[in-house]
Amino acid sequence: MVRPSSSLPGYPPTGTNVPDYPRLAQLWWQSIGDAASGAKTPQEAMTALAVAQDRLMERLERADVLGECGPRLNAPQSRQYWFDQPGAPKPPLANEKPTPITVDYDELVQSWQ
Repeated sequence: MVRPSSSLPGYPPTGTNVPDYPRLAQLWWQSIGDAASGAKTPQEAMTALAVAQDRLMERLERADVLGECGPRLNAPQSRQYWFDQPGAPKPPLANEKPTPITVDYDELVQSWQ
């Protein structure tokens, strides 16, 4: 049985729909294309996507065209703020790709004992 979305506590009458999905999807595919083509690194592409989505959501919030179903944005926070939250991903390491080293097998096994 499917319940009407308005019966879901904490959700607007539209359910869990994304505001202005067509515009957000366009931003997503543009960023994926930039990362896939090598025009941007994956991190640069995702950062650009986040900035573009925030701008779009700010415009939707300011215009109030979606009424009670429109976005309500929180104040921007630093990256460190998000890294400090419980369950957050860890910040990048200083050296994400260290030089590999070869360890003698017997030495390795002994280090585990």
